[in-house]
Amino acid sequence: MPELPDIETYLGALRPRIFGSTLEAIHLNSLFLLRTVDPPLAAIEGQRLRKLRRVGKRIAIGFDNDLWLVLHLMIAGRLHWYERSAKRTPRGLATLTFNNGILVLTEAGTQRRAALHVVFGEDGLDTLDPGGLEVLQAGRDRFAEVLRSSNHTLKRALTDPHLFSGIGNAYSDEILFAARLSPVKLTQKLSDDEITRLFDATRTTLTEWVDRLRQQAGDGFPEKVTAFHPEMAVHGRYRQPCLVCGARIQRIRYAANEANYCARCQTDGKLLADRALSRLMHADWPRSLDELESLIQSRKL
Repeated sequence: MPELPDIETYLGALRPRIFGSTLEAIHLNSLFLLRTVDPPLAAIEGQRLRKLRRVGKRIAIGFDNDLWLVLHLMIAGRLHWYERSAKRTPRGLATLTFNNGILVLTEAGTQRRAALHVVFGEDGLDTLDPGGLEVLQAGRDRFAEVLRSSNHTLKRALTDPHLFSGIGNAYSDEILFAARLSPVKLTQKLSDDEITRLFDATRTTLTEWVDRLRQQAGDGFPEKVTAFHPEMAVHGRYRQPCLVCGARIQRIRYAANEANYCARCQTDGKLLADRALSRLMHADWPRSLDELESLIQSRKL
């Protein structure tokens, strides 16, 4: 799912292309994409685009008359930009034709999770905002207050949109690695020093990735929005060597998500129990990185 750095990269590419332009027409190819009926979708046609901003992991496009078109790309939704002179554009879930170009929303796979809302004013936007803290606009004390407001694992807390805005599975892995903290450590067990490390790591990681993705896109439109980048330290690097210590990156899976981490850098060499594997192996489940390496050598895991 596109997260804060990805959405900010989209916004950075959209501003010079559509800010101040007029939406001439919008065409939907999926009946399930539009999640609102009032205001009607037709109300934004012919309106000039006045504002662009991020609402959590959503892209909010503001038009005349305080009308907002809000896109939630979910896991597989992506945006593509074409000049009006383009001979062909792909058939997507939605096509937004502006006076100076065409914006197409596509979604990979068969599950249709991407969503589009049309709302009126700030009150309408508030109904779509989970209310999480914007870390890049907050201070350390406010961050600590939100973090300690409930007793969750760090992985769950960082990815909870009601607590923190725009952070998902991929960048939470990178943040926790940078902070040298276990993904399963409980928020109310953190020391003041650990909270400061986590706050600094969150701001630094998100800012660096916004800058990195914008540099990669350059003047072009970002077409390779993905949760996996070769430059990442731990996310998507299971069993690959840690860039800092060389130990194999580990992961734990739960529900539809996973947490990637370096046991040596983040958990003092302790392996976190993966529910599926630990149930399968029972007493043979390794408790430390050294035990795992021995198993790998003996069983070639």
